[in-house]
Amino acid sequence: MTPAVKVNQVCKRFVNWHKKAVNGNPLHRVFSFLRWEKKDFYAVNRVSFEIKEGEIFGILGANGSGKSTLIRLISTLLIPDGGSIEIFGRNSICEELAIRRMINRVSVEASFFKKLSAWENLSYAARLYGYSPSEVRTKLMEIFEFLELSEEKLAEPIENYSRGMQQKVAIARALFTTPSLLLLDEPTTGLDPKSKRQVQALVRRMNQEKGITGILTTHDMEEAELLCNRLVIMKDGVIIAEGTPEQLKKEAAAGNGHSSSSISLEEVFLQLAEEGCAA
Repeated sequence: MTPAVKVNQVCKRFVNWHKKAVNGNPLHRVFSFLRWEKKDFYAVNRVSFEIKEGEIFGILGANGSGKSTLIRLISTLLIPDGGSIEIFGRNSICEELAIRRMINRVSVEASFFKKLSAWENLSYAARLYGYSPSEVRTKLMEIFEFLELSEEKLAEPIENYSRGMQQKVAIARALFTTPSLLLLDEPTTGLDPKSKRQVQALVRRMNQEKGITGILTTHDMEEAELLCNRLVIMKDGVIIAEGTPEQLKKEAAAGNGHSSSSISLEEVFLQLAEEGCAA
């Protein structure tokens, strides 16, 4: 069976400029451009994994670990410098337009026209996706019913909404294209506990009832354990662990002489991030 996502030995390199020590060289003092040297930096370095259709797959890592770069590569916003990425059998370089029709993204900070209502924002987005005015209302009502959003509430300006409500509207916008793959880039960051649970429950419903494959990045280990079928942990651009949350906990617990029930995914993450070696 063709995997939903296949990442094979993918690399992404960036260039960093570093200031040289002058070391008494008079040319360095006269010509400022001589004080700088170029060094390559691998944000993602030979990363490989596969995601099955219908899975929610987690990509975890500290800031600077490479997970955001990896998400941009999967979404075709960046081109890999090495390796390959396939989305439902399509190559991310050769067939990027076809891939973009199959994916959508919900980010940590949803962008809206804040003075307009949710209905107006979503209608505008629907027209950009090519829906006719008559199709817009039908599609919107279908999505609102699934998300349990009232039509009256959606007439209010977006700026009056809570962050949790704004994220639900962002998910509604993402569902317009009926995506096969949904990229969830820290979707609950900054939400209050109640709104966070509502968004998490919504992600589970989309996965279970609509069969949407999801890729989740998050700093919330409890959220990762709740939502993800499998996950990887990244550090310095490489994968240092891969498996189900329960597998990673069992392996970490066995190494410490404990039971998996006595260790949390957060403890596993901190242990691996500190050691930097595979579990």
